[in-house]
Amino acid sequence: MGTTQLETVPEPKYWHLKTVLSEALDQDFAVGEVLPNERELAARFGVARATLRQALEQLELEGRLQRRRGVGTTVAPPRVGVAVGSTRHSWPGESADGWEVVDVADAALPSAAVLGLLGAAADQPVHTVRRTRVSHGQAVAAELLYVPAASVPGLSAIDAPAGPARARTVLRELQRLVLDGQDRSVELGSARADDAKELDRLPGAPVLVVTTRYFTAAGTAAVSVATYRADTCRLTFGDAGDVEIAHEARAAS
Repeated sequence: MGTTQLETVPEPKYWHLKTVLSEALDQDFAVGEVLPNERELAARFGVARATLRQALEQLELEGRLQRRRGVGTTVAPPRVGVAVGSTRHSWPGESADGWEVVDVADAALPSAAVLGLLGAAADQPVHTVRRTRVSHGQAVAAELLYVPAASVPGLSAIDAPAGPARARTVLRELQRLVLDGQDRSVELGSARADDAKELDRLPGAPVLVVTTRYFTAAGTAAVSVATYRADTCRLTFGDAGDVEIAHEARAAS
């Protein structure tokens, strides 16, 4: 990557720098390679470090770069494809849904926003199942599935007292209900500390938050809040409203 001085352009300086950096990534760097530090990059391109950070943040958001703990900023691999939507409604944990059970907490208190989606009172017991999604050997999403105790009345602490086994039991009991439908929303957010650690991201890194509500005739039976890595995932929407996180091909460096 040679020294390049930016010329006066009508677009923001950081945006022009992002374009220059993107071209350099294609020509001079391989996937996984560590970039020079911010001071060196800012000097090479004749910009303030604040401008450089804006450009790097945009490239991270677009999936071109990754910030890794103890490593630095590296060139990201191509985005992986992970199906989120489905042409049929199904409960979490049904065959081939792509998620791996991690644990369950019966005493965790959901946020006020989640309680509102559930239509539950603050003192109502809720099982919180934690799951992860792995694609191409990489953790791409972390999920918290909130299931009110009233949705799984047949659950017994004796059958599965704790851990992944109890989490799977919660899912099996949930699947006994008749699913009437589901709705889904997607928004850009920032990684919380727990999710960042699980997804090998830095706290505050951009993420995609997919919230799904599952309905029965009696109302909302469960709520899923899934956090996807924004640097590895791209959302596309089909005519039917399905959501897919699609592979984005890039030429190898």
